[in-house]
Amino acid sequence: MRIERCYFCSGPIYPGHGCVFVRNDAKMFRFCKSKCHKLFKQKKNPRKTRWTKAFRKSAGKEMVTDSSFDFEKKRNRPIKYDRELVGTAIRVLKRTQEIKERREKDFYETRMKVSKENKKKEALVAIEKEIHLVQAPQSLLKNKEAAKIQVAAQSKKKKVKEDDMEL
Repeated sequence: MRIERCYFCSGPIYPGHGCVFVRNDAKMFRFCKSKCHKLFKQKKNPRKTRWTKAFRKSAGKEMVTDSSFDFEKKRNRPIKYDRELVGTAIRVLKRTQEIKERREKDFYETRMKVSKENKKKEALVAIEKEIHLVQAPQSLLKNKEAAKIQVAAQSKKKKVKEDDMEL
């Protein structure tokens, strides 16, 4: 038995599940759930529907090219199985799944590295703007003069940076 792929969302369709739409030219479209079938009949584009695999791949959220995807391709040639061949096939499938998971994890981490840096920068800017909420009021009263000097120095630094950026 074969696990098919949904035409719309690329989700798995197990035997006995889903529905099939057959067009007049005998092309078969398999759907995992009625939601996918209805969206297909409405001529919706899967690349614009945010929850589909097609959208995730086109938006760069999932890996598009990887050698591990070759193992998922459909093969129509019948193969005669014996006990050794099945055992090696199962070992190979487990190993390729481990490799695929590791590569997906690395891909995700590299994608998220940029957003982590941006979040850190935003947090630092927010702390600089709202420093009076972080520091205790008594320490602000004691260091009021020192704070005024620091604010003046920071404003000078900002002006210098703005002048450098304009150049």
